[in-house]
Amino acid sequence: VQLQASGGGLVQAGGSLRVSCAASGSIFSINRMAWYRQAPGKQRELVASITDVGSENYADSVKGRFTISRDNAKNTVTLQMNSLKPEDTAVYYCNADLRIYQGVSYFRYWGRGTLVTVSS
Repeated sequence: VQLQASGGGLVQAGGSLRVSCAASGSIFSINRMAWYRQAPGKQRELVASITDVGSENYADSVKGRFTISRDNAKNTVTLQMNSLKPEDTAVYYCNADLRIYQGVSYFRYWGRGTLVTVSS
């Protein structure tokens, strides 16, 4: 199983950016998918998550600016980031709680990060 993130880059404050993550491999089902971020010198923090039935959760710092969505048929999760601020600068990581066979427990897989840099 692999999670491949894409879409990071450099954007000016106030701009928008979209990051996407695709899960591939032997996947039976995916429950929760999420985006985390880690800024230099800080701990990794949850940005947003979404369940298989579309229940969304956001960090207070991004509410109203970021939107998480997923395509269950394609096993992808996307984070649309608007009104970006310099403090949003971080490496963004996606993860997915998935199982590779029916009846086994869900396991959390992580993708490699993608860098988002917001200039002031």
